Amino acid sequence: MNEMACYLRADILKIILPDMPVVESNYQAQYSQYQLSLGDLNLVELVIYLPNDMLPADIETLGRTAFNAVNIWRKTHISRSIDSQLRSIDVLVLDIQRQIDIDIDIDTEHDVHNKSCKKNPVQPLAHSFTDSDLVQGSIVDTSASIQPLQAFGWHDWHIHLNKLKIPCELWRFLHYRLGHSQQDNKDHITNSENDIITRFLNVADFFAPAITIDNALIKYGLQNEPNSALIAMSLAQKTNSPTKQMYQQHMAQAAALWSQLSMQMLETVYKNPAAFKQKESLEKSSKADFSHWQQQILDESLFSRHELVRTLYKHPKQAQQLQQQGYVVHQHSYECLGRHYVLIFYGQDAEGKHGKSAIRPNLAKIALDVATRLPMAELHHVVVLGIDFIIEAEDAFMDIDLWIQPVNPMTQRERQLTKKVQQLQQSNQSNASEITEDNKKKAHSNHLS
Repeated sequence: MNEMACYLRADILKIILPDMPVVESNYQAQYSQYQLSLGDLNLVELVIYLPNDMLPADIETLGRTAFNAVNIWRKTHISRSIDSQLRSIDVLVLDIQRQIDIDIDIDTEHDVHNKSCKKNPVQPLAHSFTDSDLVQGSIVDTSASIQPLQAFGWHDWHIHLNKLKIPCELWRFLHYRLGHSQQDNKDHITNSENDIITRFLNVADFFAPAITIDNALIKYGLQNEPNSALIAMSLAQKTNSPTKQMYQQHMAQAAALWSQLSMQMLETVYKNPAAFKQKESLEKSSKADFSHWQQQILDESLFSRHELVRTLYKHPKQAQQLQQQGYVVHQHSYECLGRHYVLIFYGQDAEGKHGKSAIRPNLAKIALDVATRLPMAELHHVVVLGIDFIIEAEDAFMDIDLWIQPVNPMTQRERQLTKKVQQLQQSNQSNASEITEDNKKKAHSNHLS
């Protein structure tokens, strides 16, 4: 249930690297392709097992050798179209482990079996690639059309994954780090990985993608004014306000919670697709199709996740009558303009008009109805969440039903015309009802006469 797993474009491949004679039989390398929404991430993970007596200077030399070997391999084996060259990022994650020699008593009768099954324990070594390593160690010229190889030690890479958590933010960080590295190489300045990611999270235009979508939503008439939370956060970012750290903590907490909720929802659907009448469609679709389906709720930025979670946690503060009846909140992705959310908070009376039993079977119909009414040419998915707040003693839980509805491409003009047709139909139905009511009154009046 790793978030990045659904972005895998192909099976993970074990690879053999050139020019690594020193540790030819003591390394493992694998190559993974991730098709993220913003670009392609090509990841080589290399584990090197060192003998116990290798000197620190030799380890550093080995790190540069590994970098060069991966650089040669990727230029030969990673195919790119002309259009995708600038939308690709290549990453090396190097895990250096030192073998620890220990004495093992082996039963001579099972000598061969034990030798093949028992391995000496290993000690992971912290290793960081500095900018100078990349400049001095790279003996292979990189063509202008291919992005330079970015290299991380295993510990640094997983620290970044834990801090960012989110595929789209990881991509932006790698893009930022690449520009930072190229600039610092010119000035002969080096920074730790922790410094780089801290600077990334504090750049003034961190919220620029969300602001772009917020402006588009206003233009489409889907909201009347800018998002107040977005204004506050972006202003704190630009002015370096003390509240900036608080906002970052809130986003990190919301991101982790959204990840947890998403995994639970997706796991439920995956294990029991018939619960949402999707069994037939899922059986016909490929694994890649289902992965693309999952991406719709996992591919949300820090701010976008913050807004979705904030909407969920506003529910306990709503008026008791509203909670009793149930209500609907429309929310939009702040990562992708083509993705729209409908959050349906079930009424507390499960059998009522807006209760779980009445709404849950109609999630697909609701999604299609919303898709038709939205006047957006970019719309490609409507995500419907049916939310049941369960309160036990002092604890509150959320049971969330999920429906993700793909939307056929439609021009803005087509959506507007469709919306007008619906409005005319509703108006005609309303007029017809009024005429019928008037006729009934006239008939009743004539009867009395």
